[in-house]
Amino acid sequence: MSPLPAPHDIPLPLPVSPLFLEVAIVFLFLIHILFVALMVGGSLLTVAFEIRGRRRPDCDTLAREIAATVTVNKSLAVVLGVGPLLVMNVFYTVFFYSANALTGAAWLAIIPLVTAAFLLTYLHKYTWERLADAKSLHIAIGALASVLFLIVPFVFLTNINLMLFPDRWTSVHGFLTALVLPNVLPRYLHFVTASVALTGLFLMAYFGRASYPVEGVFREFDRRALRRRFASIALGATGLQLLLGPLLFFTLPAVGVSWALAFNILAGISLALVAIVLLIHEVTAPAACLGVRYLAIATALTGTVIFMAYGRHLYRERALEPHRAAMAARTAEFGEAALAAQMRAKAGIHRTKGEVPLPPGEQVFKSICSACHARDTRLVGPPLTEVDRIYKGNPAALIAWVKAPGKKRPDYPQMPAIKLTEVQYQAVADYVLSPGH
Repeated sequence: MSPLPAPHDIPLPLPVSPLFLEVAIVFLFLIHILFVALMVGGSLLTVAFEIRGRRRPDCDTLAREIAATVTVNKSLAVVLGVGPLLVMNVFYTVFFYSANALTGAAWLAIIPLVTAAFLLTYLHKYTWERLADAKSLHIAIGALASVLFLIVPFVFLTNINLMLFPDRWTSVHGFLTALVLPNVLPRYLHFVTASVALTGLFLMAYFGRASYPVEGVFREFDRRALRRRFASIALGATGLQLLLGPLLFFTLPAVGVSWALAFNILAGISLALVAIVLLIHEVTAPAACLGVRYLAIATALTGTVIFMAYGRHLYRERALEPHRAAMAARTAEFGEAALAAQMRAKAGIHRTKGEVPLPPGEQVFKSICSACHARDTRLVGPPLTEVDRIYKGNPAALIAWVKAPGKKRPDYPQMPAIKLTEVQYQAVADYVLSPGH
Protein backbone atom coordinates (compact mmCIF):
# COMPACT_ATOMS: atom_id res chain seq x y z
CA MET A 1 0.00 0.00 0.00
CA SER A 2 1.21 3.51 -0.80
CA PRO A 3 2.00 5.82 2.16
CA LEU A 4 0.27 8.62 0.24
CA PRO A 5 -3.46 9.23 0.70
CA ALA A 6 -4.17 8.14 -2.89
CA PRO A 7 -7.82 7.58 -3.84
CA HIS A 8 -8.67 5.82 -7.08
CA ASP A 9 -8.96 8.21 -9.99
CA ILE A 10 -12.00 9.10 -12.05
CA PRO A 11 -12.07 6.62 -15.00
CA LEU A 12 -13.00 9.23 -17.62
CA PRO A 13 -10.89 10.26 -20.63
CA LEU A 14 -9.65 13.85 -20.87
CA PRO A 15 -11.62 15.94 -23.41
CA VAL A 16 -8.37 16.98 -25.17
CA SER A 17 -4.73 15.91 -25.11
CA PRO A 18 -2.72 16.47 -21.90
CA LEU A 19 -0.24 18.64 -23.82
CA PHE A 20 -3.04 20.98 -24.87
CA LEU A 21 -4.19 21.29 -21.26
CA GLU A 22 -0.64 21.95 -20.04
CA VAL A 23 -0.14 24.74 -22.58
CA ALA A 24 -3.61 26.13 -21.85
CA ILE A 25 -3.11 26.28 -18.10
CA VAL A 26 0.21 28.15 -18.40
CA PHE A 27 -1.08 30.59 -21.02
CA LEU A 28 -4.51 31.23 -19.47
CA PHE A 29 -3.07 31.55 -15.99
CA LEU A 30 -0.52 34.12 -17.17
CA ILE A 31 -3.23 36.34 -18.68
CA HIS A 32 -5.42 35.98 -15.60
CA ILE A 33 -2.64 36.66 -13.10
CA LEU A 34 -1.57 39.76 -15.06
CA PHE A 35 -4.89 41.47 -14.33
CA VAL A 36 -5.03 40.11 -10.79
CA ALA A 37 -1.61 41.71 -10.22
CA LEU A 38 -2.78 45.01 -11.72
CA MET A 39 -5.87 44.87 -9.51
CA VAL A 40 -3.88 44.19 -6.32
CA GLY A 41 -1.02 46.55 -7.13
CA GLY A 42 -3.40 49.27 -8.30
CA SER A 43 -5.48 49.12 -5.12
CA LEU A 44 -2.34 49.35 -2.93
CA LEU A 45 -0.93 52.30 -4.88
CA THR A 46 -4.32 54.03 -4.81
CA VAL A 47 -4.40 53.96 -1.01
CA ALA A 48 -0.74 54.96 -0.74
CA PHE A 49 -1.14 58.02 -3.00
CA GLU A 50 -4.44 59.03 -1.42
CA ILE A 51 -2.76 59.09 1.99
CA ARG A 52 0.00 61.30 0.55
CA GLY A 53 -2.71 63.36 -1.12
CA ARG A 54 -3.81 64.75 2.24
CA ARG A 55 -0.80 67.05 2.04
CA ARG A 56 -0.22 67.16 -1.70
CA PRO A 57 -3.40 67.53 -3.83
CA ASP A 58 -1.80 66.16 -7.01
CA CYS A 59 -1.19 62.84 -5.22
CA ASP A 60 -4.89 62.65 -4.39
CA THR A 61 -5.70 63.26 -8.06
CA LEU A 62 -3.19 60.60 -9.03
CA ALA A 63 -4.82 58.15 -6.60
CA ARG A 64 -8.20 58.81 -8.17
CA GLU A 65 -6.82 58.20 -11.67
CA ILE A 66 -5.25 54.90 -10.56
CA ALA A 67 -8.51 53.86 -8.88
CA ALA A 68 -10.25 54.20 -12.24
CA THR A 69 -7.97 51.47 -13.65
CA VAL A 70 -8.57 49.11 -10.70
CA THR A 71 -12.27 48.60 -11.41
CA VAL A 72 -11.51 47.74 -15.05
CA ASN A 73 -8.66 45.40 -14.20
CA LYS A 74 -10.63 43.56 -11.51
CA SER A 75 -13.43 42.85 -14.03
CA LEU A 76 -10.92 41.49 -16.54
CA ALA A 77 -9.28 39.42 -13.79
CA VAL A 78 -12.60 37.76 -12.96
CA VAL A 79 -13.58 37.06 -16.57
CA LEU A 80 -10.15 35.74 -17.49
CA GLY A 81 -10.05 33.58 -14.35
CA VAL A 82 -12.72 31.24 -15.68
CA GLY A 83 -10.40 29.59 -18.23
CA PRO A 84 -7.52 28.57 -15.92
CA LEU A 85 -9.99 27.50 -13.23
CA LEU A 86 -11.77 25.15 -15.66
CA VAL A 87 -8.48 23.68 -16.90
CA MET A 88 -7.31 23.22 -13.31
CA ASN A 89 -10.53 21.39 -12.46
CA VAL A 90 -10.14 19.08 -15.47
CA PHE A 91 -6.41 18.39 -15.38
CA TYR A 92 -5.82 18.34 -11.61
CA THR A 93 -9.26 17.25 -10.46
CA VAL A 94 -8.37 15.05 -7.48
CA PHE A 95 -5.53 17.30 -6.30
CA PHE A 96 -7.42 20.59 -6.65
CA TYR A 97 -10.64 19.42 -5.00
CA SER A 98 -8.77 17.63 -2.22
CA ALA A 99 -6.91 20.82 -1.33
CA ASN A 100 -10.12 22.86 -1.45
CA ALA A 101 -11.93 20.37 0.77
CA LEU A 102 -9.11 20.43 3.33
CA THR A 103 -9.21 24.22 3.68
CA GLY A 104 -13.01 24.17 3.66
CA ALA A 105 -14.49 27.43 4.94
CA ALA A 106 -11.56 29.59 3.78
CA TRP A 107 -11.95 28.36 0.19
CA LEU A 108 -15.71 28.90 0.23
CA ALA A 109 -15.17 32.40 1.64
CA ILE A 110 -13.46 33.53 -1.58
CA ILE A 111 -16.77 34.35 -3.29
CA PRO A 112 -18.18 36.59 -0.52
CA LEU A 113 -14.74 38.18 -0.05
CA VAL A 114 -14.45 39.00 -3.75
CA THR A 115 -18.01 40.36 -3.77
CA ALA A 116 -17.33 42.58 -0.75
CA ALA A 117 -14.04 43.80 -2.27
CA PHE A 118 -15.75 44.75 -5.53
CA LEU A 119 -18.54 46.63 -3.77
CA LEU A 120 -16.05 48.51 -1.59
CA THR A 121 -13.96 49.38 -4.65
CA TYR A 122 -16.96 50.93 -6.40
CA LEU A 123 -18.01 52.69 -3.20
CA HIS A 124 -14.50 54.12 -2.89
CA LYS A 125 -14.42 55.18 -6.54
CA TYR A 126 -17.80 56.91 -6.65
CA THR A 127 -17.68 58.69 -3.26
CA TRP A 128 -14.42 60.54 -3.89
CA GLU A 129 -16.06 63.95 -3.96
CA ARG A 130 -18.91 63.17 -1.55
CA LEU A 131 -16.46 62.07 1.16
CA ALA A 132 -13.91 64.79 0.43
CA ASP A 133 -14.49 66.23 3.91
CA ALA A 134 -14.33 62.78 5.51
CA LYS A 135 -11.01 61.73 4.01
CA SER A 136 -10.12 59.28 6.77
CA LEU A 137 -13.34 57.37 6.14
CA HIS A 138 -12.76 57.38 2.39
CA ILE A 139 -9.18 56.11 2.80
CA ALA A 140 -10.44 53.43 5.20
CA ILE A 141 -12.90 52.19 2.55
CA GLY A 142 -10.12 51.92 -0.02
CA ALA A 143 -7.78 50.28 2.49
CA LEU A 144 -10.41 47.68 3.43
CA ALA A 145 -10.95 46.86 -0.25
CA SER A 146 -7.16 46.47 -0.64
CA VAL A 147 -6.99 44.14 2.36
CA LEU A 148 -9.73 41.95 0.87
CA PHE A 149 -7.92 41.95 -2.48
CA LEU A 150 -4.82 40.74 -0.61
CA ILE A 151 -6.70 38.00 1.28
CA VAL A 152 -8.25 36.36 -1.81
CA PRO A 153 -4.96 35.48 -3.58
CA PHE A 154 -3.52 34.45 -0.19
CA VAL A 155 -6.24 31.81 0.16
CA PHE A 156 -5.87 30.72 -3.47
CA LEU A 157 -2.07 30.42 -3.30
CA THR A 158 -2.32 28.45 -0.05
CA ASN A 159 -4.67 25.97 -1.73
CA ILE A 160 -2.56 25.68 -4.87
CA ASN A 161 0.48 25.05 -2.67
CA LEU A 162 -1.42 22.42 -0.66
CA MET A 163 -2.46 20.45 -3.75
CA LEU A 164 1.22 19.90 -4.63
CA PHE A 165 1.99 17.91 -1.49
CA PRO A 166 -0.47 15.03 -0.98
CA ASP A 167 1.87 13.53 1.63
CA ARG A 168 0.94 16.48 3.88
CA TRP A 169 -2.83 16.16 3.45
CA THR A 170 -3.27 13.97 6.50
CA SER A 171 -1.71 16.66 8.73
CA VAL A 172 -3.90 19.50 7.42
CA HIS A 173 -7.07 20.30 9.34
CA GLY A 174 -8.27 23.60 7.94
CA PHE A 175 -6.76 26.73 6.44
CA LEU A 176 -4.49 27.71 9.33
CA THR A 177 -2.69 24.35 9.33
CA ALA A 178 -2.20 24.67 5.56
CA LEU A 179 -0.35 27.96 6.15
CA VAL A 180 2.50 26.24 7.98
CA LEU A 181 3.42 24.21 4.91
CA PRO A 182 6.69 25.33 3.29
CA ASN A 183 6.72 27.98 0.58
CA VAL A 184 3.31 29.56 1.31
CA LEU A 185 4.45 32.92 2.73
CA PRO A 186 7.53 33.36 0.47
CA ARG A 187 5.39 32.64 -2.58
CA TYR A 188 2.74 35.11 -1.43
CA LEU A 189 5.24 37.89 -0.70
CA HIS A 190 6.81 37.30 -4.11
CA PHE A 191 3.36 37.65 -5.70
CA VAL A 192 2.61 40.94 -3.88
CA THR A 193 5.91 42.53 -4.89
CA ALA A 194 5.38 41.30 -8.47
CA SER A 195 1.95 42.94 -8.44
CA VAL A 196 3.45 46.30 -7.46
CA ALA A 197 6.23 45.95 -10.06
CA LEU A 198 3.81 45.11 -12.88
CA THR A 199 1.47 47.93 -11.84
CA GLY A 200 4.34 50.40 -11.85
CA LEU A 201 5.30 49.25 -15.35
CA PHE A 202 1.68 49.50 -16.50
CA LEU A 203 1.22 53.01 -15.06
CA MET A 204 4.42 54.18 -16.78
CA ALA A 205 2.68 53.47 -20.09
CA TYR A 206 -0.79 54.55 -18.92
CA PHE A 207 0.23 58.05 -17.84
CA GLY A 208 3.05 58.34 -20.38
CA ARG A 209 0.96 57.79 -23.49
CA ALA A 210 0.56 60.79 -25.77
CA SER A 211 -3.26 60.71 -25.63
CA TYR A 212 -3.39 61.10 -21.84
CA PRO A 213 -4.17 64.76 -20.94
CA VAL A 214 -1.60 65.21 -18.18
CA GLU A 215 -1.73 69.01 -18.20
CA GLY A 216 -5.52 69.04 -17.92
CA VAL A 217 -5.58 66.65 -14.95
CA PHE A 218 -2.60 67.60 -12.74
CA ARG A 219 -1.30 70.90 -11.47
CA GLU A 220 2.27 69.93 -10.59
CA PHE A 221 2.99 66.58 -12.24
CA ASP A 222 4.00 66.43 -15.87
CA ARG A 223 4.35 63.36 -18.10
CA ARG A 224 8.06 62.94 -17.40
CA ALA A 225 7.60 63.17 -13.63
CA LEU A 226 4.91 60.50 -13.70
CA ARG A 227 7.03 58.18 -15.82
CA ARG A 228 10.01 58.58 -13.51
CA ARG A 229 7.85 58.05 -10.41
CA PHE A 230 6.37 54.77 -11.64
CA ALA A 231 9.70 53.59 -13.04
CA SER A 232 11.07 54.03 -9.51
CA ILE A 233 8.20 51.98 -8.08
CA ALA A 234 8.75 49.22 -10.64
CA LEU A 235 12.49 49.26 -9.93
CA GLY A 236 12.08 49.03 -6.16
CA ALA A 237 9.53 46.20 -6.35
CA THR A 238 11.58 44.24 -8.90
CA GLY A 239 14.71 44.59 -6.77
CA LEU A 240 12.77 43.36 -3.73
CA GLN A 241 11.68 40.35 -5.76
CA LEU A 242 15.33 39.44 -6.35
CA LEU A 243 15.81 39.39 -2.56
CA LEU A 244 12.71 37.29 -2.01
CA GLY A 245 13.51 34.92 -4.91
CA PRO A 246 16.17 32.85 -3.09
CA LEU A 247 13.84 32.51 -0.08
CA LEU A 248 11.11 31.29 -2.42
CA PHE A 249 13.40 28.76 -4.11
CA PHE A 250 15.05 27.35 -0.98
CA THR A 251 11.73 26.81 0.78
CA LEU A 252 10.48 24.65 -2.10
CA PRO A 253 10.28 20.99 -1.01
CA ALA A 254 12.85 18.97 -2.96
CA VAL A 255 10.21 16.63 -4.41
CA GLY A 256 9.56 18.96 -7.37
CA VAL A 257 13.02 20.42 -7.94
CA SER A 258 14.75 19.53 -11.22
CA TRP A 259 17.47 20.83 -13.54
CA ALA A 260 14.80 22.08 -15.94
CA LEU A 261 13.28 24.12 -13.10
CA ALA A 262 16.71 25.53 -12.20
CA PHE A 263 17.30 26.53 -15.84
CA ASN A 264 13.96 28.36 -16.01
CA ILE A 265 14.64 30.20 -12.76
CA LEU A 266 18.13 31.26 -13.87
CA ALA A 267 16.80 32.42 -17.24
CA GLY A 268 14.08 34.42 -15.49
CA ILE A 269 16.57 35.99 -13.07
CA SER A 270 18.88 36.93 -15.94
CA LEU A 271 16.08 38.80 -17.71
CA ALA A 272 15.02 40.43 -14.43
CA LEU A 273 18.57 41.74 -13.97
CA VAL A 274 18.45 43.19 -17.49
CA ALA A 275 15.14 44.88 -16.61
CA ILE A 276 16.62 46.29 -13.38
CA VAL A 277 19.60 47.79 -15.21
CA LEU A 278 17.27 49.36 -17.77
CA LEU A 279 14.99 50.69 -15.02
CA ILE A 280 17.97 52.27 -13.26
CA HIS A 281 18.86 54.05 -16.50
CA GLU A 282 15.20 55.06 -16.89
CA VAL A 283 15.05 56.58 -13.39
CA THR A 284 18.33 58.46 -13.74
CA ALA A 285 18.01 59.41 -17.43
CA PRO A 286 17.62 63.02 -18.58
CA ALA A 287 14.01 64.10 -19.06
CA ALA A 288 14.34 64.02 -22.86
CA CYS A 289 15.33 60.32 -22.80
CA LEU A 290 12.55 59.06 -20.55
CA GLY A 291 10.46 56.27 -22.07
CA VAL A 292 12.90 55.16 -24.76
CA ARG A 293 13.74 51.98 -22.86
CA TYR A 294 10.16 51.07 -21.99
CA LEU A 295 9.70 48.40 -24.66
CA ALA A 296 12.96 46.70 -23.71
CA ILE A 297 12.01 46.76 -20.00
CA ALA A 298 8.56 45.34 -20.72
CA THR A 299 10.04 42.63 -22.96
CA ALA A 300 12.59 41.57 -20.32
CA LEU A 301 10.01 41.42 -17.55
CA THR A 302 7.57 39.54 -19.79
CA GLY A 303 10.28 36.96 -20.45
CA THR A 304 10.89 36.70 -16.71
CA VAL A 305 7.21 36.06 -16.05
CA ILE A 306 7.01 33.41 -18.79
CA PHE A 307 10.09 31.55 -17.52
CA MET A 308 8.83 31.66 -13.94
CA ALA A 309 5.32 30.52 -14.92
CA TYR A 310 6.66 27.59 -16.92
CA GLY A 311 9.04 26.74 -14.10
CA ARG A 312 6.11 26.66 -11.71
CA HIS A 313 4.35 24.23 -14.04
CA LEU A 314 7.46 22.02 -14.22
CA TYR A 315 7.65 21.94 -10.44
CA ARG A 316 3.94 21.12 -10.14
CA GLU A 317 4.15 18.21 -12.57
CA ARG A 318 7.25 16.74 -10.93
CA ALA A 319 5.86 17.16 -7.41
CA LEU A 320 2.62 15.38 -8.33
CA GLU A 321 4.28 12.56 -10.28
CA PRO A 322 4.64 10.11 -7.31
CA HIS A 323 1.04 10.67 -6.27
CA ARG A 324 -0.22 10.18 -9.81
CA ALA A 325 1.64 6.86 -9.98
CA ALA A 326 0.18 5.77 -6.64
CA MET A 327 -3.27 6.84 -7.77
CA ALA A 328 -2.93 4.94 -11.06
CA ALA A 329 -1.99 1.79 -9.12
CA ARG A 330 -4.93 2.27 -6.78
CA THR A 331 -7.24 2.82 -9.74
CA ALA A 332 -6.02 -0.39 -11.39
CA GLU A 333 -6.59 -2.32 -8.15
CA PHE A 334 -10.06 -0.89 -7.84
CA GLY A 335 -10.87 -1.70 -11.49
CA GLU A 336 -9.71 -5.27 -11.10
CA ALA A 337 -11.70 -5.74 -7.90
CA ALA A 338 -14.81 -4.24 -9.50
CA LEU A 339 -14.45 -6.44 -12.61
CA ALA A 340 -13.98 -9.55 -10.49
CA ALA A 341 -17.09 -8.70 -8.46
CA GLN A 342 -19.12 -8.20 -11.63
CA MET A 343 -17.99 -11.51 -13.07
CA ARG A 344 -18.72 -13.38 -9.85
CA ALA A 345 -22.19 -11.91 -9.71
CA LYS A 346 -22.87 -12.77 -13.37
CA ALA A 347 -21.69 -16.36 -12.86
CA GLY A 348 -23.61 -16.74 -9.62
CA ILE A 349 -20.38 -17.21 -7.66
CA HIS A 350 -20.34 -15.96 -4.10
CA ARG A 351 -16.87 -15.64 -2.67
CA THR A 352 -16.44 -16.75 0.91
CA LYS A 353 -14.51 -14.72 3.44
CA GLY A 354 -10.76 -15.11 3.01
CA GLU A 355 -11.03 -16.62 -0.47
CA VAL A 356 -8.45 -15.30 -2.93
CA PRO A 357 -10.21 -13.61 -5.90
CA LEU A 358 -9.56 -14.93 -9.40
CA PRO A 359 -7.83 -12.65 -11.92
CA PRO A 360 -10.28 -10.62 -14.06
CA GLY A 361 -9.47 -12.50 -17.29
CA GLU A 362 -10.13 -15.87 -15.69
CA GLN A 363 -13.35 -14.53 -14.16
CA VAL A 364 -14.61 -13.44 -17.60
CA PHE A 365 -13.61 -16.73 -19.21
CA LYS A 366 -15.22 -18.94 -16.57
CA SER A 367 -18.44 -16.96 -16.38
CA ILE A 368 -18.97 -16.41 -20.14
CA CYS A 369 -16.51 -18.16 -22.48
CA SER A 370 -16.29 -21.57 -20.76
CA ALA A 371 -19.84 -22.40 -21.87
CA CYS A 372 -18.52 -22.89 -25.44
CA HIS A 373 -14.73 -23.36 -25.09
CA ALA A 374 -12.42 -25.71 -23.18
CA ARG A 375 -8.66 -26.06 -23.25
CA ASP A 376 -8.17 -29.30 -25.22
CA THR A 377 -11.73 -30.36 -25.98
CA ARG A 378 -14.12 -29.23 -28.64
CA LEU A 379 -17.40 -28.03 -27.19
CA VAL A 380 -19.71 -25.68 -29.08
CA GLY A 381 -16.61 -23.82 -30.24
CA PRO A 382 -13.00 -24.81 -30.93
CA PRO A 383 -10.60 -25.59 -28.05
CA LEU A 384 -8.26 -22.94 -26.66
CA THR A 385 -5.24 -24.70 -28.14
CA GLU A 386 -6.59 -23.92 -31.61
CA VAL A 387 -7.46 -20.33 -30.66
CA ASP A 388 -3.92 -19.90 -29.32
CA ARG A 389 -2.39 -21.14 -32.61
CA ILE A 390 -4.39 -18.63 -34.63
CA TYR A 391 -4.02 -15.55 -32.41
CA LYS A 392 -0.78 -16.18 -30.50
CA GLY A 393 0.97 -12.88 -29.83
CA ASN A 394 -1.95 -10.90 -31.30
CA PRO A 395 -4.59 -10.25 -28.60
CA ALA A 396 -5.91 -7.25 -30.59
CA ALA A 397 -7.00 -9.58 -33.43
CA LEU A 398 -8.71 -11.92 -30.96
CA ILE A 399 -10.57 -8.98 -29.40
CA ALA A 400 -11.68 -7.78 -32.85
CA TRP A 401 -13.04 -11.28 -33.61
CA VAL A 402 -14.91 -11.53 -30.30
CA LYS A 403 -16.51 -8.13 -30.93
CA ALA A 404 -17.63 -8.99 -34.47
CA PRO A 405 -17.28 -12.76 -35.19
CA GLY A 406 -18.07 -14.39 -38.50
CA LYS A 407 -18.39 -18.02 -39.62
CA LYS A 408 -15.07 -19.75 -40.44
CA ARG A 409 -15.91 -23.46 -40.37
CA PRO A 410 -18.98 -25.24 -41.78
CA ASP A 411 -18.98 -27.80 -38.93
CA TYR A 412 -19.13 -25.12 -36.20
CA PRO A 413 -22.07 -22.78 -35.48
CA GLN A 414 -21.39 -19.05 -35.90
CA MET A 415 -20.17 -17.43 -32.73
CA PRO A 416 -22.41 -14.64 -31.40
CA ALA A 417 -20.90 -11.22 -30.68
CA ILE A 418 -19.87 -10.91 -27.02
CA LYS A 419 -20.46 -7.52 -25.44
CA LEU A 420 -17.94 -6.67 -22.72
CA THR A 421 -16.12 -3.58 -21.51
CA GLU A 422 -12.75 -2.75 -23.07
CA VAL A 423 -11.06 -3.78 -19.83
CA GLN A 424 -12.85 -7.13 -19.93
CA TYR A 425 -11.96 -7.74 -23.60
CA GLN A 426 -8.29 -7.13 -22.87
CA ALA A 427 -8.30 -9.21 -19.68
CA VAL A 428 -9.89 -12.28 -21.24
CA ALA A 429 -7.73 -12.08 -24.40
CA ASP A 430 -4.57 -11.96 -22.27
CA TYR A 431 -5.85 -14.89 -20.22
CA VAL A 432 -6.75 -17.07 -23.23
CA LEU A 433 -3.41 -16.45 -24.96
CA SER A 434 -1.26 -16.77 -21.84
CA PRO A 435 0.93 -19.88 -21.51
CA GLY A 436 -0.91 -22.84 -20.02
CA HIS A 437 -4.38 -21.75 -21.08
